[in-house]
Amino acid sequence: MRDDYYPFVNLPLPYGYGAMEPYIDEKTMRVHHDGHLEAYISKLNAALKERPGLQMLPLAALVRGGALLGEEVARNAGGVYNHRFYFELLQNPADREPHGALRKAIERDFGGFAQFREEFKKAALSVFGSGYAWLAAERGRLAILTTGNQDTPLQRGMKPVLNVDVWEHAYYLKHQYRRADYIEDWFKIINWPRAESNFLG
Repeated sequence: MRDDYYPFVNLPLPYGYGAMEPYIDEKTMRVHHDGHLEAYISKLNAALKERPGLQMLPLAALVRGGALLGEEVARNAGGVYNHRFYFELLQNPADREPHGALRKAIERDFGGFAQFREEFKKAALSVFGSGYAWLAAERGRLAILTTGNQDTPLQRGMKPVLNVDVWEHAYYLKHQYRRADYIEDWFKIINWPRAESNFLG
């Protein structure tokens, strides 16, 4: 898909800005998508303009290349990838729990969905400063991990399944300092079918 190559564009959200109400407010979605993500896209395009040898690489390859491709490319490619991934995994209304193959894998690797929720929330709360908590797969097994800033599981050779953005801009307008409340609200709008597709893909 050309969406995944230079020059990158800020694709519209797959839903309205207010679609995640009351869990994520419309203003936050506008600022997050039209402000923060747009800034990463603009900076990535500017960095790649000076690096024609990298312009034919898809976004995921730029992310996997990490610091070897230069700090500006790595940081901003990660920002584009992580934000797009996050927005695509939101749905309202949504099933409160996964089903199918992903559900079975969660039960196998975490002992049950309740245990997974507890571990994932703990990980998301543990991020100091800015970053993400992820559910990722490696050789078919699931793991919870955190990344700082705009790093991703791709740089560790893992397949991202699900992520929650815990940079303050993702929740501060509505939840202020209450990250735990934001995470609880986020659990209510996870697009589990999309997460399962990521797991199986």
